[in-house]
Amino acid sequence: MELLRRFFEPPRQSFFLFGPRGTGKTTWLRHVIPDAVIVDLLQPDVARELMARPERLRDIVRGSPERSSIVIDEVQRVPELLNVVHALLESKDRRRFVLTGSSARKLRRGGVDLLAGRAVVRTLHPFMAAELNQFDLDASLRRGLLPLVVAAAQPDDALRAYASVYIDEEVRLEGWARNVGAFARFLEAVSFSHAGVLNIANVARECEVERKTVAAYIEVLEDLLLSFALPVFTRRARRETTAHPKFFLFDAGVYRSLRPAGPLDRPEEIEGAALEGLVAQHLRAWLAYRGADAKLFFWRTRSGVEVDFVVYGSAEFCAIEVKNSGRIRQEDLRGLAAFVADYPQARTVLLYRGYRRERKGDIWILPVEEFLRDLQPSRDLPIPGRGR
Repeated sequence: MELLRRFFEPPRQSFFLFGPRGTGKTTWLRHVIPDAVIVDLLQPDVARELMARPERLRDIVRGSPERSSIVIDEVQRVPELLNVVHALLESKDRRRFVLTGSSARKLRRGGVDLLAGRAVVRTLHPFMAAELNQFDLDASLRRGLLPLVVAAAQPDDALRAYASVYIDEEVRLEGWARNVGAFARFLEAVSFSHAGVLNIANVARECEVERKTVAAYIEVLEDLLLSFALPVFTRRARRETTAHPKFFLFDAGVYRSLRPAGPLDRPEEIEGAALEGLVAQHLRAWLAYRGADAKLFFWRTRSGVEVDFVVYGSAEFCAIEVKNSGRIRQEDLRGLAAFVADYPQARTVLLYRGYRRERKGDIWILPVEEFLRDLQPSRDLPIPGRGR
């Protein structure tokens, strides 16, 4: 399979590149920096050698004076290397260091300084629709957009194996969870909270572990960038809003692989959460690659009026609702109507599974597939202005 383009633009200076395993960090770096020195800490012998003697990195770097870039893959495996990198950056050596990993917080929690600001921090996300030669919404809702899965000869098998890779490799190897069986039950239970407000007590009851253990497991997912939480938008709130964040797994396909489905489950409920998650992961990637100050929220009042996403920054203020339906009813516009009543400056859009563009008052109704195809970091959100 040919290497697909990525919207991520590498900084010219040294940088950290974080992202979940399977997002294609190493493959992408080998393509864009083909002459780099690669220090692969996923190789057990390499990791053991540098763990025992981190200063050996100096010899590796000095052994290739003609190479302008040094890539250290999965740097969280040997965090002591950052002290050596820091010293090299402060020396006369002006080469660029690229440090990849799947857990920035593990480095920080270990008391490791992320090079005191000498390297910027960037993230690589699953594919965006516009990065693909052909984007199939239905397939993306089933399998997600993780490069590891998209590029696989048998994508369904690759997706099924993904969770077990983390349980058997990432989680155990990094020492995050000692009881792998309990963590596996937790993954299944927490999948029911995808695109919803997380109730830790309910998850603990479902997977039969203590509440504090579930809270720790949630931190594991966030540390490994496998999940994220959206805070509530509260700027100049005119109504009392809820306090709890919304929970998402980082990829729609990973959600589908973890979420059990049986005779009592409604397919539209599962697919609705997958669609909302797919939009969420696109918006996160768009914001990360764009490099602007805007952030992603959701809005929910104490009375239960909700808007799925709010993008807010100096140049963007937009409320977005997602509906897994080809037809829109008046009640589907209730949350956006309430939001624009409180925040008349905001653009409002409802994304749905239909094919026509419509406008009802201040609210635009757009096909979700078209929106995702048009979403690119070099452009503003593909939503018409309020005056059009």
